[in-house]
Amino acid sequence: MKLLIVRHGEPDYAVDSLTEKGRREAALLADRLCALPIEHFYVSPLGRARATAEYTLKRLGRQAETLDWLEEFRGRVVDPCTGEKSIAWDFAPQYWTRCPELWDPEAWRENALIRTGNSAAIYDETVRGLDALLLKHGYRREGHLYLAEKNTDKTICLFCHFGVGMAMLSHLIGIPFYPAIHGFIMAPSTVTTFVTEERVPGQVWFRCTGLGDASHLYAGNEPLSQFGRYRERYGVDEGMGAKE
Repeated sequence: MKLLIVRHGEPDYAVDSLTEKGRREAALLADRLCALPIEHFYVSPLGRARATAEYTLKRLGRQAETLDWLEEFRGRVVDPCTGEKSIAWDFAPQYWTRCPELWDPEAWRENALIRTGNSAAIYDETVRGLDALLLKHGYRREGHLYLAEKNTDKTICLFCHFGVGMAMLSHLIGIPFYPAIHGFIMAPSTVTTFVTEERVPGQVWFRCTGLGDASHLYAGNEPLSQFGRYRERYGVDEGMGAKE
């Protein structure tokens, strides 16, 4: 089985859709996806993901099933400085790297800031949704593996968001959520690919063969959007931000 996690194109958050650049990205993404034997499409309920998927779906004459749990990661924490709710992973490295529990796939839920909000509940909602979807396609989670009577060669595609995409990656390959979401990036309209490996009959492991792949953008001479990254000293920082 092949699982494609596609982040939406460059977003216009004010209207929950795409920028002009995002639309160019979505068209180039469609060139790539339309050439693949995708059996099932799934999409977040949010406008920017739906607008991205529309380019592919229209060209193929297909429809996507909307899954509410694919909505952007809604987990929040209470900022100790302002008392306001903020994005759950928007912690500076000077904080989160010094918290041993945030390096643990399970114990991160016990972090003091995490406990001020609903991040753990939203993470669990996400992985339950993913496991239910995989079960629908014949893969049942047991421990850290998936059991399958028949490991198929079907391809399914999910149009969604950075945060929820990283939660799925964290769950599939068993790495802590916080190092994952700070250590990797899924830029707008990029494709992250997982394939199943069945080294023992009936027992399946999902392996990431490409994370945040933007080859379709490079082929179309479209520069990579910086949305989802934080400001840095190296290179340009226009458009960088922590949103999805």
